[in-house]
Amino acid sequence: MKSFVLAGGCFWCLDSSYMQFKGIIDVEVGYMGGSVNNPSYEAVCNGNTGHAEVARVIFDESVIPAEVVLDIFFTIHDPRQLNRQGADVGTQYRSAMFYTDDEQKQLFEQALERAAEHWDGDIVTELSPAEEFWMGEEYHQDFFAKNPNQGYCNAVVAPKMAKARGAFSSYLK
Repeated sequence: MKSFVLAGGCFWCLDSSYMQFKGIIDVEVGYMGGSVNNPSYEAVCNGNTGHAEVARVIFDESVIPAEVVLDIFFTIHDPRQLNRQGADVGTQYRSAMFYTDDEQKQLFEQALERAAEHWDGDIVTELSPAEEFWMGEEYHQDFFAKNPNQGYCNAVVAPKMAKARGAFSSYLK
């Protein structure tokens, strides 16, 4: 099993989008990249901790290649938006990839290069060493699966899931 820690706006979008695909074992949402130990959702949303909302994507590379996992990431969020995704504004919604070793850093750099071929404009995705992963609160885990009729899920999460399904249909569960 491999895992990547990725930040691309609201972590509910990453979680639900990735869970549609074969080879994705689990997605854990939480926080990384800040200065406060064990931050709460409220503190992160207030922008006082420096953390990003992240998803730790755990996958079986024999089923879904690492490159595909990263290409999905660049499909479901706009890597050109600095400290925001759509109406979600703040550093907690930044685009970032947190690497654990040189091999991951190289994979992430290659994914950034591929993304640059598909997006007009400058990509602002941060590439940073992984820090402590702080698990998000239980009610955030599998949020879309638990709340499919919630307004934000219908307006924001579901369209991103559909975009990922359309682009990577051969990997759907």
